[in-house]
Amino acid sequence: MSTRLVNVDRDTPLLMPPDLRDWVPEDDMVHFVIEAVAGMRLSTLKVNRRGTGSAQYPPKMMLSLLIYCYANGIFSSRRIERSTYVHVAVRYLTGDTHPDHDTICTFRRVNFDAIAEAFLQVLQLAKAMGVLKVGTISVDGTHLAANAGKYRNVRYDRACELEEQLELDIAELMKQAEQTDQHDDDDGQRLPDQISRRQRLLEKMKQARQTLEQRAQANAEAQRVAYERKLAERTGESKDTGGAGESKTGKVTGVTKPPGPKPKPPSDTPKDSQQINLTDADSKLMRKNKHAGYTQSYNGQAAVDADGSMMILAGYVTNDSNDVNQLLPMVRAVQALETADPPVGKVQTVLADSGYVNVEAIETVERDQVEVYAAVSSAGNHEQRRYDFRPKSLTEAAKQSTKKVTDPCLLKMQAKLQTDEGKKRYALRKQTVEPVFGILKSVLGFRQFLLRGLEKVNGEWSLLCLAYNLKRLATLNAAL
Repeated sequence: MSTRLVNVDRDTPLLMPPDLRDWVPEDDMVHFVIEAVAGMRLSTLKVNRRGTGSAQYPPKMMLSLLIYCYANGIFSSRRIERSTYVHVAVRYLTGDTHPDHDTICTFRRVNFDAIAEAFLQVLQLAKAMGVLKVGTISVDGTHLAANAGKYRNVRYDRACELEEQLELDIAELMKQAEQTDQHDDDDGQRLPDQISRRQRLLEKMKQARQTLEQRAQANAEAQRVAYERKLAERTGESKDTGGAGESKTGKVTGVTKPPGPKPKPPSDTPKDSQQINLTDADSKLMRKNKHAGYTQSYNGQAAVDADGSMMILAGYVTNDSNDVNQLLPMVRAVQALETADPPVGKVQTVLADSGYVNVEAIETVERDQVEVYAAVSSAGNHEQRRYDFRPKSLTEAAKQSTKKVTDPCLLKMQAKLQTDEGKKRYALRKQTVEPVFGILKSVLGFRQFLLRGLEKVNGEWSLLCLAYNLKRLATLNAAL
């Protein structure tokens, strides 16, 4: 018996124009995105002015296009443009219109404020649907590659040397150009290109040097208060505390010996080893631990609802390679949801790994009636520190030194995590925030920012978090 095959006819045109709704499944996320964005109040949403006199694309359609594509792992503006032709759901979302990649890229770049508004309103929608609680949150960070190569970094001392050398090269080339003008047999077409190329590089070196100097001055200004306090404390302790006299042994008594060397004032000059990237000056060389290689990256932070919804409550990007100073800003970002209209919820418990351990930040957060569960160290806890190296042999384990915890706040935290309640609560951290990063990086495939500069990178991170939240909310809505 011969096999019967389906007739595939690509030549006969359709009798009636197709309805794209018939080609998009009813349970596709695109319907939820269109409906959710249509109901948003976005006062800062900007129309993308093309300047050609043609009709402009509706801004809510453009925002829906970005959200849906990011939620499906399509990030590049050129790939998004291509999707308006080949992706049926995207073609339905745009109403069979096709914004070009420049229009898409410009809209994304000028509407970061509207994206932040939409992010908040999605959380308010989730709260109204009863799927978001905001009682316990998990915080974590992950390194994401910048849109820049690590070999484009230059040291401060090297930038100064290159700046001087380029100025000499340009002067020499200008001299050669003047000599060439005096000869009719040589038009000297190559010299202007060489001069222009060196002038562009010289401008980059000057900008890099000035940026490093500005950062050093800002850092010195930030450290000046602490320096003056330490200097005042040392000066006070060094003063005579009573009448100085001579003991029977011949030693002078009544004078307090300074506790240590005089503190050094903060320097407003960059160190020679400080580096800056010529492509993206805000990005930094980072590595996960001392056994991993360096990458030109940013540090993406996120606070996730640990009470069941696993939605991202707040997120931002920093160029700090570690998380030690991120606990307080992360909690403050979530606490801002309490003052929203309507309020999203109040945070009561924070779960963080050992990278966030900062005594001052922990005490500040707990003064706001927020309980903190943070892994202090590998000793006495069920979780190994992220940056600790787990030795392969007992001999290496004996050689590895473990810093003893002595701070009262950390000792209290360590004891709290050893209780049954502490272990139960802390176990929620790896079940909530780490899967979210896994989805963003492995499922959606977002491992590198497309934009450059800390401000734009923060906007792109907000867009990604918004897309994830809407995708997560669509899944939770289907389960209701």
